[in-house]
Amino acid sequence: MQHKNTICLWYDGTALEAAQFYAETFPDTSVGAVYRAPGDYPSGKQGDVLTVEFTVMGIPCLGINGGPMFGHSEAFSFQVATDSQAETDRLWGAIVSHGGQESACGWCKDKWGLSWQITPRALTAAITDPDRAAAGRAFQAMMGMGKIDIAAIEAARRG
Repeated sequence: MQHKNTICLWYDGTALEAAQFYAETFPDTSVGAVYRAPGDYPSGKQGDVLTVEFTVMGIPCLGINGGPMFGHSEAFSFQVATDSQAETDRLWGAIVSHGGQESACGWCKDKWGLSWQITPRALTAAITDPDRAAAGRAFQAMMGMGKIDIAAIEAARRG
């Protein structure tokens, strides 16, 4: 299905593997059509997987196997709002334990270098608290974290 706007993500031959991992990991995520190259191209041969249509939590995406010349950066990330520590732990753990890497303030990267912000709704509420002192305490607590610890954020918010 052709959408008006689709996020195109560049991979080095692993678009289908990435899409399948996302579908196994995130809710409302699925793999759609897989298109094979009709001829040879700089990073592959006729018949290789060229593009993969998939959705990530309802967002239409296209994975393209463009080759090694471009990688992902933190300039683009998926931000995933979580409702509990268990959901935060599950998603963070799935990404990091599947060849990914931890970063700071709720960010991590998957094994393909794509950045994810696993962001509990409690964190967003805490750092946007109208009580600016409470928001500041929560923000400072977040700055020292990798994966977000909701109980620690809430404790900092309370002071």
